[in-house]
Order: sequence, then structure tokens, then C-alpha cells
Amino acid sequence: MGNVISTREAYGRALCEFGADEKIMVFDADLTICTMSCYFAEKYPERFFNAGIAECNMAGMAAGAAASGKTAFVHTFAMFAAGRIYDQVRNSIAYPGLDVKVVGTHAGLSVGEDGATHQCIEDLSLMRTIPGMTVICPCDANETREALKAMIGYDGPCYLRLGRSGVECVTDSMDGYTFELGKGVQVKDGGDVTIIATGLMLQEALKASELLQEEGIGARIIDLHTIKPIDRDIIIKAAKETGAIVTTEEHNIIGGLGAAVSEVVGETYPVPVEKHGVEDEFGHSGTAEALMVKYGLTPEKIAAKAREAIALKNRK
Repeated sequence: MGNVISTREAYGRALCEFGADEKIMVFDADLTICTMSCYFAEKYPERFFNAGIAECNMAGMAAGAAASGKTAFVHTFAMFAAGRIYDQVRNSIAYPGLDVKVVGTHAGLSVGEDGATHQCIEDLSLMRTIPGMTVICPCDANETREALKAMIGYDGPCYLRLGRSGVECVTDSMDGYTFELGKGVQVKDGGDVTIIATGLMLQEALKASELLQEEGIGARIIDLHTIKPIDRDIIIKAAKETGAIVTTEEHNIIGGLGAAVSEVVGETYPVPVEKHGVEDEFGHSGTAEALMVKYGLTPEKIAAKAREAIALKNRK
């Protein structure tokens, strides 16, 4: 485990690092300090545009820039990126296949005290159903930087989900770790069950695997940073070799990672899939730590889901 830093902070610094590319234009909606686009704005003010509290207009401006050959980055809270500007993202950005990167920060319950209205737990579902949209949810600072680099090199619409709270950096110390859009990463081997995680739940999955190991249960851990296009090969391989799968996400269990993995498994090699996440309910105001416990986004709950998946496997 490495340093603790939020993925939004890591993103902002990486955007500034890669910002020398003059094709990049950055747009924000009066949230520069929150979304961390402030670093880019300070270094490259001539290519930064603050649309004010007018997110839909911002998306339209970015679409126009991309239609003129630029790589446009749109920044706002995930609640607004997936909700308020959905029409513009779908029809003005994704439909013509423009090179616009929609960056939604403050996603999930870990926003904390802002409460249910700002705790977006539907964004992965909404964004992955848009045709042609690439959907990415990095787990830590290192993966966020690598995701941004890959996004810049990819010509097409993307959605990047980022968090507010600090998370431990784990991928920078993984032997042989590489990031590739659409390719999951097996970070730990195991033969009894597979836990597929996205975002900050990867760290919780790794802790859950330690709990299970104490019981003699070998859990394979997969970091599925790209929700779409999904890595079908790594999922099918896990289904065949372990026979039971748990998905874990800081998102509604409907429509997100769990649904995406279940679709692949159901169509190819059916095995039990237990979905772990927010159980189709809104959040509350509270600290990030307290909310993660209240909604069961903990290593203990992941381990319990793993036991349930193994029990279902053994009934066959």
C-alpha cells in the first residue's frame, strides 16, 4: 500500500503534466478547485474555459471544439455529468463520436457530507448504455494517471469516474502492472472464487481476500478499471477456473459493474455471480468512512458475498 491521494487530485496533476499537447482544450463549470482542473487552468490559461454554472452549455462548447479537431475535456461533478448534461453527452458528443472526455468527480457515496443529491451511484449504468462510450473507473492515483494517458491517445468519447476521498495507492507496487483500455488486471491469484472490483473497491477486495485466506479460501482479485468495453476474456477465464464470482463497486448494484459482468457470464459460461454494492437505495449525509460502513462497502461484506458465491457453486 502506498500514498493516500484522491483520484481527482491525481487526475488534475496528470492533466497538467500531459497538457503541453496543444490539441487539448479544457472546460469546467465553476468547479475548478473541486474537479482539480485548476492545475491546468493555471499553467495553460489560453486553452482553459470556465463556462460558469452552465453545464449543458459547457458540453456544447466542448463538442464544438472536438468537431474542430481538438481533444476536449469536460469537468463537473459526476451527478451533473451523468444527470444534468446527459442529453448533450448522448446527442452532441457520443452520437457524432466526438473526441470529448467527460470527467465526473465526486462520484459514489464517498462524497460524504454532501448527501444523497450529490452521491451519484447511477453514472456507470447511464454512461455504459450510451453507444460508443468508453467508461473508466480507476482505483488509485497511479491508475488514474495511466487512464488519462490512454484516454488522450484514444480518439472518441470517454467517461472517467473519479472520487473525492483519498485512497491508498496499490497499483504502483504491483509487479508487471500495465494499463490498457478494455483490459482488466489480475492482481492476485486464487482458485476458489473471483472478486472483480472497480474503483476504490479494489482496495477493499484485497483486504477481503486476506480475511478469506485466513479461512483457507483462495480468492482471485481482478481490477476491472474499464467497465466498457469490458474485458470478456478475463471474466470468462475466471468463471471457468474458479466457478464463482463476486463483483464489488461503489455504485448501485443495478446497471453497473455487476450487471456488466453478469451479462458476460450469462452469455458464455454461467456460474454464480454475487453482486456487491449499494443495494438500490439513495445515500445519506455523513463522513465517507461512516457511509461505507452503513452501506456495507467493507471487506467483511465482500468476504461474506464470496462465501455465498462458493456455497452456490458447491450446490451444483
